Amino acid sequence: MEIINRRARMASLTRKLRRENKTVGFVPTMGALHEGHLRLVEEARQMCDIVIVSIFVNPAQFNDPKDLNKYPRDLTNDAALLTEYQVDYIFAPETQEIYGENFSTFVYVENLTENLEGASRPGHFRGVATVVTILFNTIRPDFAFFGQKDAQQVAVIKRLTQDLGFDTEIVVVKTVREESGLAMSSRNAHLSSDERQRASIIFQALRKAKLAAKEGERNAQRLAEIVREKIETESLAQIDYVAVVDNETLEPVEKIGVDAVLIAVAVRFGTTRLIDNTVITRTK
Repeated sequence: MEIINRRARMASLTRKLRRENKTVGFVPTMGALHEGHLRLVEEARQMCDIVIVSIFVNPAQFNDPKDLNKYPRDLTNDAALLTEYQVDYIFAPETQEIYGENFSTFVYVENLTENLEGASRPGHFRGVATVVTILFNTIRPDFAFFGQKDAQQVAVIKRLTQDLGFDTEIVVVKTVREESGLAMSSRNAHLSSDERQRASIIFQALRKAKLAAKEGERNAQRLAEIVREKIETESLAQIDYVAVVDNETLEPVEKIGVDAVLIAVAVRFGTTRLIDNTVITRTK
């Protein structure tokens, strides 16, 4: 496994891989790797000849400098983990490599980025879309792997990929959960052991709504109420939002139909903000 820091070197390498007709799988991360990231790597390893993982804490997607400063960074540990998963290359650039002097070009995906996480974190998805565009242009992967936990990010990147004509297929991998049901996230490290256990109420609430839909509930507002009511039984939980939206457009829906519907939530436990979701489909 080789760690690459320079964009020019990464681009040169991937051009060579394409000439050799190698299938390239790409897993973009900000490091602080956990089982959720590693599941993406496993999927990439099964599907592709070459696996590239990027580790870059992207300053453009943080609207709170304190959040950026406290984000965990441990390239040595991350690299050790990825060696065990037979990753071929790690792309770990410095900020200057991605955002050079006088950088002034940003990518903005309209409509998908204003609600849900976009409303709570202004500018976040502009930063995500910009860095993904730079990474895709550098690596030109055949497949890129993202987790379902970040459902809005997935919708944004799918739209970006289609609109900008990237020849990359987006592969969405099921959310990896702790034994309690809590979705794995780098932010979980900020939870106390008590908060971590109590935060499983989020998964319980989503599961309850999904069961209600399976049993015939089609009213989106009622499904949102089921989630909210369950989470509110946990005194430590502070709900940011509960939304029922179309899984692709992220537009609010009134009832469950043939198109996939996303139930998305954001909940605070102490100073830690957690997101999670479930996807529901129901035939008319």
